[in-house]
Amino acid sequence: MAQVDDRPYGGGPGMVLRAEPILKAVEAALKKARIKNSELRIKNKESEIINFSPSGKLFTNAEAEKLKKKKDIVLICGRYEGIDARASKILKAKEYSVGPYVLTGGELPAMILIDSISRRIEGVLNKNESLEENRVSSSEVYTRPEAFEYKGKKYKVPAVLLSGHAKNIEEWKTKRSK
Repeated sequence: MAQVDDRPYGGGPGMVLRAEPILKAVEAALKKARIKNSELRIKNKESEIINFSPSGKLFTNAEAEKLKKKKDIVLICGRYEGIDARASKILKAKEYSVGPYVLTGGELPAMILIDSISRRIEGVLNKNESLEENRVSSSEVYTRPEAFEYKGKKYKVPAVLLSGHAKNIEEWKTKRSK
């Protein structure tokens, strides 16, 4: 097995994933996705190549909405100190971050991206209205029973949710969604 990482130029801790193995893996993935096409095109309108980086553009619902239209998405999940910048440049990869923190690798951001995009595809969610950004939602939700007791204390569903008064319920949810 060939070495896939090496020490960073300029010094510093950790290891950097080499460009060649990343390029070969992406080429193989795109070739497999385009069996009908013998000529490999790294970047086109139907595909997107994404590298996860703490300094990348913040991944948002708006970005997920754009990406759901892509036929193929290749996710590069770096490790250690990241991937050789030349791989990202050659592939014209978009760089995304999933938040203002640093993780040990790109696997968790990849799962976040996959979940965020896939739930926007028709049929994945039971009802398209379930997309939180398309409705008034509250972080405070309740289900049956209407009341229960825990360690001697009673907990009830707020009366407004039992009222059936749509306008009042909507206002209650709006107040709690901020």
